[in-house]
Amino acid sequence: MKKGFTLIASSVSFALLGGASIANANESEVERIEVTGSHIKRSDLEGPSPVQTISAGDLAATGSTDLIGALQKLPVAGAGTFSTQGNSSDDTANGGSSVALRGLGASSTLVLINGRRVAVSPFAKDIETSFVDLNTIPVSSVKRIDVLKDGASATYGSDAVAGVINIILRDDIDGFEVAGKISDTADGGAEEENFTLLWGSSTDKGHHNFSIDYFKRGDVFYADRDYASTADQRFRGGNNALSSSGFPGSIEVVRNQLTDAQWEALPVTRVEDDGTKVRQTIFADVWGNDKCPENMIIGDICRYDYAPHMTLIPSTERISFNYNGVQEIMDGVEGFAEFSAQHTSTFIQGAASPSFTELTMAGDNPNHPLAALPDHFLHGVDISMRRRTVDIGNRKKDVDSEYYRAVMGMRGEFQDWDWEFAYSAIRSSAVEKGFDGFPNKLRAQAAIDSGEWNPFEPSQNSQEVLDKIETTTTRYGASTMQSFDATISGELFEFGDGYVAAAFGLEHRYEKIEDNPDSQYLNNEIFGTEATQANGDRDNTALFAEFNVPATESLELQLALRYEDYSDFGNTTDPKVAFRWTPIEEIVVRGSWGTAFRAPSLVQLHLGRTDESPSVIDRDRCIITKDPLDCEPFEYTAQVAGNKNLKPEESTNYNLGVIWQATDDFSVGIDYWNYDQENLIKKIGAQDIVDCCGDDTNLVIREATTGGTPGRIRQINDTFVNIGGRKTDGIDLDLEYRLETQGMGEFKFGYNVTYVLNFDEELIRTDESGNSVSVIVDENGEYQHPDLRWNARVDWALDDWIANVSVNYINSYNDLADSAGNKFEIDSWTTIDTSVTYVGFDKLTATLGASNLTNEEAPFAPSESMGVDNKTHSILGRQVYVKFAYKF
Repeated sequence: MKKGFTLIASSVSFALLGGASIANANESEVERIEVTGSHIKRSDLEGPSPVQTISAGDLAATGSTDLIGALQKLPVAGAGTFSTQGNSSDDTANGGSSVALRGLGASSTLVLINGRRVAVSPFAKDIETSFVDLNTIPVSSVKRIDVLKDGASATYGSDAVAGVINIILRDDIDGFEVAGKISDTADGGAEEENFTLLWGSSTDKGHHNFSIDYFKRGDVFYADRDYASTADQRFRGGNNALSSSGFPGSIEVVRNQLTDAQWEALPVTRVEDDGTKVRQTIFADVWGNDKCPENMIIGDICRYDYAPHMTLIPSTERISFNYNGVQEIMDGVEGFAEFSAQHTSTFIQGAASPSFTELTMAGDNPNHPLAALPDHFLHGVDISMRRRTVDIGNRKKDVDSEYYRAVMGMRGEFQDWDWEFAYSAIRSSAVEKGFDGFPNKLRAQAAIDSGEWNPFEPSQNSQEVLDKIETTTTRYGASTMQSFDATISGELFEFGDGYVAAAFGLEHRYEKIEDNPDSQYLNNEIFGTEATQANGDRDNTALFAEFNVPATESLELQLALRYEDYSDFGNTTDPKVAFRWTPIEEIVVRGSWGTAFRAPSLVQLHLGRTDESPSVIDRDRCIITKDPLDCEPFEYTAQVAGNKNLKPEESTNYNLGVIWQATDDFSVGIDYWNYDQENLIKKIGAQDIVDCCGDDTNLVIREATTGGTPGRIRQINDTFVNIGGRKTDGIDLDLEYRLETQGMGEFKFGYNVTYVLNFDEELIRTDESGNSVSVIVDENGEYQHPDLRWNARVDWALDDWIANVSVNYINSYNDLADSAGNKFEIDSWTTIDTSVTYVGFDKLTATLGASNLTNEEAPFAPSESMGVDNKTHSILGRQVYVKFAYKF
């Protein structure tokens, strides 16, 4: 193949992000290297499995200052990919990001650094998802990223269900380099500063590379984007997602706390067919001096617009240190070490804390809003309230995170066999402090009971009283991993025209996770804010073997087997079979089949009782009442807990592909992939529980039924279950072409597509008779599951100028169903990234670029509170940047 245009692994590195240029080694000095997806070293990069390689240059061309900015644009990335976008005080993993290959979830994508595992974040995302935080790895330390796009449990073990992201650290720094970047957005917020120092040395005895990286990003509030600045999205044709917890709030009464006479005095809203009278139980506060604004009274409830007060992207500041070195110890033996350390500070703000009937007031309380109206039907009635504690301020949190990673090992050769062993120790910890806007329920209730605090007349309360009910919160988390691995590889015996090569190895690791909120959370003294609690550990021991067999001159076979034993789940054995066939020089046919295994995460097993406040449509009541309170998203309290009876997930996957190197300058690659998962682990979800089991008193706690109308929801009990299975398949298409011109420079064109054919989930539901039944739900083209993503790219180089243009496309998909079962189509989204680089200065490189050049708004998603699907689209808009690099 021609220099600079070899088809790398799956032939897509150039097509996706700019065409990594890999030069062929001199044929007389062929070097064997370890390729992601195999422990056996080989002399070529095109193995039996599809591997997408993204070079440091490719990352730089995206304009992204962190890894997630580039990786989330991969067409192979899908549902479950997330960045810091959407972080607010309600998020359980502020400041973290990760990628979910094939849309199978971040927990099913294994992240490696230099081929070794990394500890997960101490705080799970969305309560349930354990993930490796990609923000702990600065872009400046990355040499390349290999994305293995088929299952690899036989090679790397549990969690490699959807594939592997292997981040290779830089080992090629010789001298001193300094680089910097600044950027800003057209619509404001998210301004960035990034400065990097790199230095290193390289000799024939080894190399040593150091880097210090500083990164700072400003925050973005929903208020900074006109179309997302309110939770009342009716002006765009969406939902009214204004909070039902307003300011000064609403009064709510419960039947079992009222006398018969008090109940009979309530207004009648309608009469059931059997003559039962349905009565109004929620009333907006319109009495006294402080009243709910008229424009915020919707459906008899005092509402609140929390959107302007919430961070869309939190401000972040990170400083990182990385070392990566190798040193010859003796002839044929070298030692290696990797050290990483990072400190991160993240600031998050959310709207004032909401209460949903947690606080009550006795009928004889002197501050009762109807105390001065003895003839009112609510006079002397015990009440609860829905209100925001706006009087003590918006919720504000700081998250300080520490990350340390150390790897030490040796490698060498013994009688034509390569050997390597290493010890790894990783610790990721975080302290989350809520320092403003957090009320303590016990103190607040005591202040209400004593008459010190009047929640219905907030303007009358002194700062001294407010200080009594406000508190600070603390949540501490740590995730640690220690591991030892050893591998030997080499040639066993001659077979045909080649040698049968093999690799054998073992790995032992210990993992522990701690997530401990303070006693106020544990005692249920903090309301309206989520915090998880989980503590657990496990041991894992694995043995693995891999064989590479040259069956014929044109056919290569890969056979792999891995045995794993878990201290908490028994054992599993996963095989993999793959082949690479070259019937003619221009054609490569490849395929793989294997099984995969994912043990339940320590969070899914050991999560303590955790409160969240999901917005749910109560469709059972909506059909009857037609009340906006029931027919629009409404906040309820849900309690989530771990499940120690979970079974591990199991899956089977296969891949079949063809690569056609039509000419030295043009290639086509196509792969068909298929995943079949069983015992899939998921949090049921508050909406699904209400939809399927709204009358199950173990899952949905309601007020008493009135006539034929179910009572209002008071609490939803959620947990993790093995929901059934998932089947998905699709096609990857990759094209690349190089054109050299006379006088106009060199052009490189790339086109990379992932098209999902099917995405079916098998869910276990309960029918009308109480029997468990299996239901197949087609998620393809549904919420957060677009069936088509592609990236097209043009790179140009002439003399001292380099430029590129990249087009990213996400297809349209259906939104979640509304109360009537109708689904809105969320539009497709196309963005353009571009940059121009000048390399004509001595030792200096300067770049001007822009992401989302045309400032395309994120498509409208009616089901979302602020009308944007944060996990599929970006709200940043156009981001312009300038950067430089200088080599001394």
